[in-house]
Amino acid sequence: MVLASCEGAAARLMGRSAASRFSQQSFMNKKNAPRSGAFVNSANVPMFVAADSRLGRNTYIRARFFSSEKKMVAPAMVYISGEEMTHYACNLMMDKWIRPNIDTKNWEYYDLSCKSRDATEDKVLTDAVEAGARIGAIFKEPTITPTADQVKEMGLKKAWGSPNGAMRRGWNGITISRDTIHIKGIKLGFDRPVLFERHAVGGEYGAGWKGVGAGSIETRFYPDKMTSLEDARIVDTRKLTDDDNVVVTYHNPLDNVDALAHYFFKRCLDAQVTPYVVTKKTVFKWQEGFWQKMKKVFDEHYAEQYKKSGLLDKTGGELQHLISDAATMQILRWTGGGFGMAAHNYDGDMLTDEVAQVHRSPGFITSNLIGQKADGTMIKEFEASHGTVADLWHAHLRGEETSLNPLGLAEAMIGAIQHSAKLAMDKGECPDGEALIAWANKLRDSMHACMVAGKGTRDLCGPSGVTTEGFIDVVAEHMKTGHVEPAVAPCVKGEAAAADVDMDTVKKMFDEYDSNSDGTIDADEFTRMLIKLGVAPKKPDAMKKAMTKRDESEVPEPNGGK
Repeated sequence: MVLASCEGAAARLMGRSAASRFSQQSFMNKKNAPRSGAFVNSANVPMFVAADSRLGRNTYIRARFFSSEKKMVAPAMVYISGEEMTHYACNLMMDKWIRPNIDTKNWEYYDLSCKSRDATEDKVLTDAVEAGARIGAIFKEPTITPTADQVKEMGLKKAWGSPNGAMRRGWNGITISRDTIHIKGIKLGFDRPVLFERHAVGGEYGAGWKGVGAGSIETRFYPDKMTSLEDARIVDTRKLTDDDNVVVTYHNPLDNVDALAHYFFKRCLDAQVTPYVVTKKTVFKWQEGFWQKMKKVFDEHYAEQYKKSGLLDKTGGELQHLISDAATMQILRWTGGGFGMAAHNYDGDMLTDEVAQVHRSPGFITSNLIGQKADGTMIKEFEASHGTVADLWHAHLRGEETSLNPLGLAEAMIGAIQHSAKLAMDKGECPDGEALIAWANKLRDSMHACMVAGKGTRDLCGPSGVTTEGFIDVVAEHMKTGHVEPAVAPCVKGEAAAADVDMDTVKKMFDEYDSNSDGTIDADEFTRMLIKLGVAPKKPDAMKKAMTKRDESEVPEPNGGK
């Protein structure tokens, strides 16, 4: 009989072809056991049934669950596993950070690797979506949407599509929140938070299309409650004169824009950032409805609070609309941060990629899908905003040293743990809820402390940074001791931490040199500022004259000036 952990070794023994869910409560006897899964036998001993050729058909494995009275007991949460380098990093996080401190017996596990989806005919995705809708708190590792080449390499039956659409539909997706992550003491891209809401439904991602030749196209709408053909409406007609065309049809649902607006404006108010709504409505007239709904919610529920807070001082006291082209440019210019944007699905996707690049990389951006149950309870899925990091995975497989920054993954894990605790506490459950929330905050603080001390990964600390495994270990040690030995070259690299800067004085200086009070300093104003501060660069002749004058003034007077 083989001893294995429920969430670790047994899952590895079962292999990627194993079924989706590993949970102590999943099945109560062998009769109900699936082809692969977990259950408790008649002697109340946790068992695994594994359908894997390496173990033999329906091999039963005795499992040791990580449970201790000293550990905090986490409430129900859905854990969706992926593959490649991020899956490897998440396994390290679970082994070194989570399991030593938290009893995760209430978590439900679903394997969305390509081979698992293939083996279950994608039932694992259906099960994961159902569990997420039921529980309301989800952590998701990055997954692969296989290309044609990967289908051949992995021996898959087909190219399984992205799971995102099924998740957004199943969880009544409203918005995808993507925010900047900030580390006190390390300069990234934006100085202050940038919040972004991307409408989670509609647009090009759900489009239908056909390649057609020359001819005519008519798009017609048929109401659900149609009583006669006269109720049908022609949306568009056009003549196609080219021999080769692509016809595309999509729509933008607007029913949940009110919910998106409330979520966005509350978050911006809490974070004290200025909100902007982004569309291309000047050209794409159908986007006018999105703006009108956002503005109506703002005017009726939030305008006065924002005016009192001073967050609209630079927007004329009104909610500002930005054309998507202008938003693209402002994201590059507004590196001080302190703003939020809400946009349609596609625009939000593109603009948040730009935010990620300004803020160093997608690893420093969160990505949370926000949905809603029928009773109004929020469903939140947390994941990193980057992919599986295939290049580092291949390097790892070759036995090479890697240095993956797991910050985005860890932020997602922190968010999921805290949301699950809050949901359980709202029901009067989860005695360890407050402790779990505090522990998750401590994990974030430990990661940041290690990074500032120069013990971060190489994307932050350069060649002196630590490896993938090294960072996991140093954070685990900091969690235990509260101490990290600073590296020779800390990540701060001589820059003053933002917290040490007197921002009130900085603002007074800015206002002094912003002579026309337009919120910007142009070249003339900047030149006057440099002259007054005595740091203006001079022309070569002027510098030579100044040096000569200085040298003459430093010649001592006879008799020491007496």
